[in-house]
Amino acid sequence: MGLYMVKKLILSIPLLFVISFLTFMLINLSPMDPAEVVLRAQEVPQITEELIAQTREALGLNKPFLNQYSDWLLACLQLDFGDSYVTGESVWSLIGPAFLNTLKLTLVSSAAIIVLSIVLGVVCALREGTLVDQSIRGMSFLLTALPSYWLASIMIWYFSVKLDLLPTSGMESYASYILPVTVISVGYIGIYFRNVRSSMLNQLNEDYVLYGRASGLSEKKITLHILRNSLQVAVSIFCMSIPIILGSTVVIENVFAWPGLGRLSVKSILSRDFPIIQAYVLILAVAFVLFNTVSDIINAALNPKLRKEF
Repeated sequence: MGLYMVKKLILSIPLLFVISFLTFMLINLSPMDPAEVVLRAQEVPQITEELIAQTREALGLNKPFLNQYSDWLLACLQLDFGDSYVTGESVWSLIGPAFLNTLKLTLVSSAAIIVLSIVLGVVCALREGTLVDQSIRGMSFLLTALPSYWLASIMIWYFSVKLDLLPTSGMESYASYILPVTVISVGYIGIYFRNVRSSMLNQLNEDYVLYGRASGLSEKKITLHILRNSLQVAVSIFCMSIPIILGSTVVIENVFAWPGLGRLSVKSILSRDFPIIQAYVLILAVAFVLFNTVSDIINAALNPKLRKEF
């Protein structure tokens, strides 16, 4: 198992380097000179070629591309993503608190998704073809098809405006989590519980289930065995739902005025604040790679056959 973990971690290193390189290239794909962006953000009345040249030198943009990349990468490894072009503040001082706020929302949503996906998946698998199974799946198709911003607006109108039960925005209390977590979870549960259901149905058709019933084992024990063998799906759901939600909270955070990465990224894109955009993309990409690696390692621990195939 130790050797498998080392191999997976080693394989992820080149991928992380490629991601960091592509992320750094974002600054060179913009049609506007970053030095000019800085000067415009500082509201310089008259931008001259001399000022642009001085700013490029101050930012290190006059260095060769690979030198710029190596300096930036070394700084990122120390959580130093540079300074904001717009405010002049440290990027980490802006993106750090926003990341923690988004992570809180992500973890609560992931916990709700994993629990409800497993429960609904097991219920539908054990009641395959019944009215309960068809009703849950039909409702999940409907809720998954609803646009998140529309569902969020409807819930704000009903629970916050009409009933005055929940806050409409911010994260001042635990009640602030209810609406955004519900909106996020609805779409993902509709997808993930079907994976759990499918895995359970596959296990129900395995020979050990037939032999267990023939041997007189209770349905409760057989169900527990099936659930344990289907655990790999649940692990994958939990591991991969975290980076997916981290990167898909933009709409929800803007609707509910949640002070997270989504709102910060939109503001940075509109103001062409390249250092913040680069840090945002890099953090999400690294999260996807790391959680995918963790998912593979946990699945290998649960299923020794994967380690042998690797």
